[in-house]
Amino acid sequence: MANPLDLEEQEQLAALRHFWNRWGGLISWALIVVLTALTAWNGWQFWQRRQAQAASRLFDEISAAVQADDSARVQRALADMQKGYGGTVHGAYGGLLAARALAASQPQAAQAALAWVGESAPQEGQRALARLRLAALQLDAKDGAAALKTLEDNFPPQFAALAADRRGDALLQQGKRDDAVREYGRAYQGLTASGDGYRRMVGIKLNALGIDPAGAGAGAKAAAAADGGAS
Repeated sequence: MANPLDLEEQEQLAALRHFWNRWGGLISWALIVVLTALTAWNGWQFWQRRQAQAASRLFDEISAAVQADDSARVQRALADMQKGYGGTVHGAYGGLLAARALAASQPQAAQAALAWVGESAPQEGQRALARLRLAALQLDAKDGAAALKTLEDNFPPQFAALAADRRGDALLQQGKRDDAVREYGRAYQGLTASGDGYRRMVGIKLNALGIDPAGAGAGAKAAAAADGGAS
């Protein structure tokens, strides 16, 4: 006669076999998917760390070349950075640093570096800063049209006033005084009264055009409110 415990174990085994026959394939595939995802994630993390480490070394190389005032070495290191590290934070900072070093002697190379950072940097602030600096170099080259194109897309709020000031410079360079006044007014309105005196500098530009900065700022604020209401 069978032991009651043996019968209970047999029933449990039979239930497990039935469960596995019904769901075992699905469970196996689910485990495979999970394990594959974990492996891919770990691989991605490892690759990201290697990219960051390599980009950090190249940034140090660019920095050393800048300190040595060796523009050829700066460009070689930047070219290596551009080959595979455009999506890294160090890559973007390396491009910004190289552009600053090259701006006086090789402005075209500096513009190319800033355009690269403006397109490939992983952080919004880095891209915005690169575009502002690129527009400044384009203005130095008396290419207001190119500067306006660089500045035409939206900027993060913390850079919007600076972009408006640059647009004002570009428009004034093209002889579009009224449009320039409008952008300077937006810049004046968006900048704080404290800080490094940038707002005062924009005010000086407006004064030179015969415009009261306070009035221009109020006008820009009203125009922005009207635009917001219309939208």
